[in-house]
Parts: sequence; C-alpha cells; structure tokens
Amino acid sequence: MANIFMSVEAERDLEQIGDYIAKQFKSPKTALNTMRKIKMRINELEDFPLIGTPVSSIIAVDTDYGFLGCGSYLTFYHTQNGNVLIDRVFHVRQDYITILLGDIVEDEQ
Repeated sequence: MANIFMSVEAERDLEQIGDYIAKQFKSPKTALNTMRKIKMRINELEDFPLIGTPVSSIIAVDTDYGFLGCGSYLTFYHTQNGNVLIDRVFHVRQDYITILLGDIVEDEQ
C-alpha cells in the first residue's frame, strides 16, 4: 500500500476548484460532492499506484508523471520510493501540459 502526499499546489488546486464550483453553481453541496469524488479517486492510488495513464502517452516528452481522470478533472502525480506524490489537479479545459511541464516541453521542441 502506497502513502499519498499532496503538494501545496495540489491542495491549492482542490481548494480553488471547490470555491469555483460553489460560487458558479451557487451550491456548496455540489462543490463538496465534486471534491469528495476527486479525493476518492486519488485514494485509489493507495492500492494501485500505477492505475493512471502516463503523460508520455499523450505528449512526446520523457517524464515520470501519470494522470488520473475524475469527471472533468485530471490529477497529475508521480511515484517515488513507493509513495504517490500528487502534484496538481486541473480541469480538463486548462492548459495543464504547459502549466505542469512548461520548461520540459520547451526544451524538447
């Protein structure tokens, strides 16, 4: 069983997602339900740390990042010493590749 650790950025991403949903839909309940679903999906990585899709399968760049989908959100993570490190959580419409791998992608081009 892997331990899951959230980066400061991932924690901030989740908070911003919750705030946006609560404000946009005027429903704290909807925000809480969405957050719960994302966190439940992330928790699946405890037992199955390799269930996500490698980022290298969607962009030709050498990286150890994987991602896991949950509705309209993508959780980006990597494993290290048997632990799962959650790096960021993005909405699918965000430019997540540039935000996550900006320097790496520029170097590869």
